[in-house]
Amino acid sequence: MATQVFDGDICIVGNGAVGKAAALGLAQAGLRVALLCAPGTAVAGPASVSDEWDVRVYALNHVAHDLLASLKVWDALDLSRVAPVSAMQVQGGGVDTGKLGFDAYGAHVNELAWIVEDRNLNHALDTALRFAQNLTLVHGRAQQLSQADDVATIVLEDGSQLRAALVVGADGAQSWVRGACDIGLDYRSYNQQGVVTNFECAKPHHGVAHQWFVQEQGIIALLPLPGNRVSLVWSAPDALAEAILREPLSALVDRLMPYCGDSLGALQPVLPEAIKAFPLRLMRPHSLIAARVALVGDAAHVVHPLAGHGMNLGFGDVADLIRILKEREAHRDCGEQRVLERYRRARKEEVMLMQMTTDGLARLFASDLTPVRVMRDLGLNLLDKLPVIKGRLIAHAMGK
Repeated sequence: MATQVFDGDICIVGNGAVGKAAALGLAQAGLRVALLCAPGTAVAGPASVSDEWDVRVYALNHVAHDLLASLKVWDALDLSRVAPVSAMQVQGGGVDTGKLGFDAYGAHVNELAWIVEDRNLNHALDTALRFAQNLTLVHGRAQQLSQADDVATIVLEDGSQLRAALVVGADGAQSWVRGACDIGLDYRSYNQQGVVTNFECAKPHHGVAHQWFVQEQGIIALLPLPGNRVSLVWSAPDALAEAILREPLSALVDRLMPYCGDSLGALQPVLPEAIKAFPLRLMRPHSLIAARVALVGDAAHVVHPLAGHGMNLGFGDVADLIRILKEREAHRDCGEQRVLERYRRARKEEVMLMQMTTDGLARLFASDLTPVRVMRDLGLNLLDKLPVIKGRLIAHAMGK
């Protein structure tokens, strides 16, 4: 006979940052929540944040900040390792290319965004999980999902079962939940990799994030970290990314200096030296919901990182899902179709707009056709002189 290890309101599959935030928020809303983690995954451990600087960072916007603050997670971050972004400079890779600038003062805020290490974020979430009420942590691997009129049931490899009114798929781009629901997927590789590492810069960065669109070489971003450190996110074509990974970091510095030398000065790799890369792709599931199932985070959408909004979209999913479940009528349970339709509608516009924007920009700036390049640079320069439109763009980027 199968062992029933959970019977409640919500079962969340996946324990990345988005899944943990969803578990915390829904549990704090008074719902009975299970967080299903892969076997051997350390969750809510007591370990402190490492002194080494994580090469994987996120540019969290105001939606993400407000969600984490409401969950009592923001103040649990090591804030000495969080860097506020006060301005952003975007330009082409040449001397006379178009330029576009944003700053916090013009947007009437103190910060445009905050740069947070992956390790710091997950440690703060784990700390909050240790004290969460209404939350059950389950370690196991899902094997089967069945959906009835009033309940969804997940069967684990050991035969035990989790029953809930709603299953939340927060299990990443290769989502098992999405596949178990037969939700179709539009997929396209950008034939690029996101190359990430950290540097010390000779000149102060003043909280400015820099981004260069360099056509056949991809998109280079240098994001401010505390002190005189910066985090590199280079969306590089596959062949270039492989070359960068084979080279010493001193060769990467030589590649970067023509772009950032004037603004940041000489770069030195942060010790101990570390560099990573991850494939870049566009993934559009055909639906964010199925019977008694809702998708969040990368399970629901994967976008190009040029705008730094992948994690922000995921936290936006969580914020809307929490709000909708809180506001549902007393006679409706969490997984009723009418409730899930509200979540789908709430996320549709923002997700679609971000997918279209990032995909369109990635295509536009990858073109080396002279007419396209000229019009692109003119467009950047013109946009920089239109404060109303610039204001709307930056407000959307901040989640305002």
